[in-house]
Amino acid sequence: MNNWINLTGRVYVVTGGSSGIGAAIVTELLNNEAIVYDADLNQPELNHPNLHFVETDVTNQDAVTSLVKQVVTDQGKLDGLVNNAGINLPRLLADAQEPFGKYEFTQQDFQKMFAVNVQSVFLMSQAATHQFEKQQYGVIVNMSSEAGLEGSQGQSVYSATKGAINGFTRSWAKELGEHHIRVVGVAPGIMEATGLRTSSYEEALAYTRHKTVADIRAGYKSTTTTPLGRSGKLSEVADAVNYLLSDRASYITGVTINVAGGKSRG
Repeated sequence: MNNWINLTGRVYVVTGGSSGIGAAIVTELLNNEAIVYDADLNQPELNHPNLHFVETDVTNQDAVTSLVKQVVTDQGKLDGLVNNAGINLPRLLADAQEPFGKYEFTQQDFQKMFAVNVQSVFLMSQAATHQFEKQQYGVIVNMSSEAGLEGSQGQSVYSATKGAINGFTRSWAKELGEHHIRVVGVAPGIMEATGLRTSSYEEALAYTRHKTVADIRAGYKSTTTTPLGRSGKLSEVADAVNYLLSDRASYITGVTINVAGGKSRG
């Protein structure tokens, strides 16, 4: 146990906690003896007495309300929420080579990404905040992305969803501070591979950037744009989230922290 961070017995909900960055966050919270509710559509691989899986469609208000009610009924409180669930569909705004083709954004693509990446954050945060206001404390961590801060070729709608989340973070921090509720964001950069980096994702991203899949994969290993000279580890993002959820970060709110090894456009 990490006594310094002192998360023992704290109760947290992590959306999309069964894989990728979400699973790393869940694992570190459990290592710090927190009680974690994983709100996902897929079962986690991890088994732990303090881990509770609740199959949840985080875009559905009834499902989200039921989840928060279950947590409070079980534990008597909710200390924090990590809005991690998200999807990315690389697409072009307009494809000059194949107008209205496979890799040009459709209204359905747009609506799906905003439902998962933005609407879920709104619904989960609203449900959690009703409890936080009763308690007069709580923490919301919104998982953003470097793309939401800088934009990203072939990922404009994904970038827009993360930009919206950054706006939530700044605005809600101003609204909720009087109730001793903190709202912070975390924006990862290029990270080590997870199961979410599928061949279909790589093919789409390669097409939108006029590259080959091999070029895209080589780019993951490139260190020329990252001052620290490597990709990030999922555990490093998880460490940042755990810190922000703790009382050690009690005066941090309304900001999105870039966990990207110093990578920027400059």
